[in-house]
Amino acid sequence: MPRAYADDLRRKLLGAYDQGRGGLEKLAALFGVSYGWAQKVAAARRRTGSAERPAGARRGFPSRLTPELRAALSTHIQTRPDATLAELRQWLSEQHGVGVSISRLCTVLQELGLRLNRSRSTPPSRTLRPDARGAKNGGAKSRRLTPKA
Repeated sequence: MPRAYADDLRRKLLGAYDQGRGGLEKLAALFGVSYGWAQKVAAARRRTGSAERPAGARRGFPSRLTPELRAALSTHIQTRPDATLAELRQWLSEQHGVGVSISRLCTVLQELGLRLNRSRSTPPSRTLRPDARGAKNGGAKSRRLTPKA
């Protein structure tokens, strides 16, 4: 991710604009920044009255899974380590009134350092092995899937 421009560059660009050294398009080329960025900085100063970048500004929506909910989720997983993602999602919805997607829940679990383990009682997959002679499994496929009598 690209880094933000320093506040001194913002101040210098806006100072030159205030002194009438040119329009935003000319000054953007002179300072080596995009015209859109120069417009954004000028509009932000008009709005806030400050040339500095707002502190702590971040994009997107704040997470619904607050640190308190993450701690509760971690505790719940310790009491029920065999819970599936769907069950954890349902628990969050019923107990805390928070709806999250399964993919977001999986990401949060990874951030917490928790992993999802496959159950040892799950039967192995029924993937067919290639024939010993290297031939395709064409007709033999149906014979192998039938249970022995």
